[in-house]
Amino acid sequence: MCALQAIFFDFDGVLLDTEPVHCACWAEVLAPAGLTLTWDYYRDRCIGIDDRDMLRTMAEQAVPPRDWDSLWALYPAKKLLFQARMKTPRFETSLTAMLPDLHRQFKMAVVSSSSVTEIEPLLVAGGIREHFDTVVGGGDVTTQKPAPEPYLLAASRLGVDTALVLEDSAAGLASGRAAGFEVLAVRHPAEVAGLLRDRLG
Repeated sequence: MCALQAIFFDFDGVLLDTEPVHCACWAEVLAPAGLTLTWDYYRDRCIGIDDRDMLRTMAEQAVPPRDWDSLWALYPAKKLLFQARMKTPRFETSLTAMLPDLHRQFKMAVVSSSSVTEIEPLLVAGGIREHFDTVVGGGDVTTQKPAPEPYLLAASRLGVDTALVLEDSAAGLASGRAAGFEVLAVRHPAEVAGLLRDRLG
């Protein structure tokens, strides 16, 4: 078995509990367009996929159906709402305390379906950006999770063949496995440090 060279973290739901905030922001900007986004729908169908895929599905299911481009035009407003509500991100201290030592041993990346322009400011605000060698966002690939491209791109950027992937969504877990990497399923950011300790010893 080849030695582990890298650790890849999904962002939303793994490094930071952002999914309820994403959902609330989308719900707020979609409401004036006559669309209702509930947490149950978002949790079950939208976590781990690209926002554009979410909006395409919502546009198709709307009565009457909508032009999804008109919904995507709301993204800048959603992004501003999200940034305003996440100015002081609270990363789990159990994990942030581990990151310097992990980075001394492994190359590390954040691999997300969210935009890099949403992710990086939070990593910087949380004081942990320096521990990640690269950040792969939804705009960096042509095929999103559950396709393997996001994780393969991270591996290519870092020049690694083996990696441990931490993911919380079905799409993300499938993406990491399709890329040929070991995958750990995460239920909440609070358990990430413990999962890593158990796996790495």
